[in-house]
Amino acid sequence: MSTRLSARLSRLLNMVPYFVANPGISAAEAAADLGVTTKQLMADLNQLWMCGLPGYGPGDLIDLSFSEESVQVTFTAGIERPLRLTSIEATAVLVALRSIVDLPGMVDPTAAHAAIAKLEAAISGGVPAAASAGPPEEAPAVTTVRSAVAAGRALQLEYYSASRDMVSTRVVDPIRIVAVDDNSYLQGWCREAEGVRLFRFDRIESAEELTEPARPPQEARATDAGLDLFQDDPAVPLARLLIAPDYGWVLDQYPMHRMAVHPDGSLEATMRFATLDWMARLALGFGSGVTVLGPPELVAAVRERSEAALAAYHGAGLDESA
Repeated sequence: MSTRLSARLSRLLNMVPYFVANPGISAAEAAADLGVTTKQLMADLNQLWMCGLPGYGPGDLIDLSFSEESVQVTFTAGIERPLRLTSIEATAVLVALRSIVDLPGMVDPTAAHAAIAKLEAAISGGVPAAASAGPPEEAPAVTTVRSAVAAGRALQLEYYSASRDMVSTRVVDPIRIVAVDDNSYLQGWCREAEGVRLFRFDRIESAEELTEPARPPQEARATDAGLDLFQDDPAVPLARLLIAPDYGWVLDQYPMHRMAVHPDGSLEATMRFATLDWMARLALGFGSGVTVLGPPELVAAVRERSEAALAAYHGAGLDESA
C-alpha cells in the first residue's frame, strides 16, 4: 500500500469517532483539524459513506449527513473508537512532543505534559505517573500570541530586533506558529513593513491581543512565505564576517546567513545591521572569534575602535603589568 493510501485509510478510520465527538462541526473546521483541504474532506466523506460492515447492505453501511456547513454521523457501524497507536507510533509521537514542548508557543505546555504522561504510561503498560513538578510556566506574551493565533485576531507586539539592537512596536496579523532551526517563531504579516516576517518568541517582550480580526493578504498565507530568516533588503547594510571554528554558536544567536565553510572549520557569514556603531560594537565583543571582512566602512569602524581601546590600554600602563 502506498504511503498516500495508507495515510488516507488511517484518516478514514479515525473520522467516524472524530465526528461523533464533534457533532455538527463544519467541513472547514474539520478539515483544519484533520490537516486536509475542505475538498479532500468532502471526498473522504463520500468514500466513508460507502463503507461499513460485511454484507454491505444499506443497513450495514456507515451513515452520514454532511454538507460544508455541518457533518453528522447517524450510524457508526461499530467504528466508535479511534485507532490505537502501536508502540512504535506512540514512541514517535512522544519523541515529537518532547522535541517541541520546550519551544515557546508551539504547544500548550499543560496539555503537552499531560499527553506525554499518558503516552509514557501507554508505552510502559502502567498508569500515568503523578508529575513531581508541573509544566513550566508560560510567559504571558507567549500565551497571548497563541490565543490570538487560535482566535484569528491581530496583535500588537513589543519586539526586540537583534540586528538593529532596538525594541519596536509592531501591529501584526498572525498567520501561524512555526519552528525554524531549533527556535519557535510567530509568522505574521507586519503592517509596518508590509510583508511577512518571523518574530522569534524569546524576543517578544510583550503582546496585546487586539479586538480586530487578523487579515493577512491571501498570498501571505502560503506555507513558506517569509520563512527565510535572511531575506535581503538592499536598504539595510550587509556585514561579511569570518567566524572562528569554536565560535559557530553565534549563528544560532544572531540572524546570520552562512555563506562558506573553510577547510580549517572557520565560517564565512553575512548579517544585516541597522547602524554602523552597533555592528562595530557587536563585532568587537566577539574578540578574535569574529573578523569583519566588509563592508570597508565597517572594517574601518572596527579598526578605529580597536586602536582607541589599545591606546587607552597603553595609556593606563596596563601593558607593563601584563
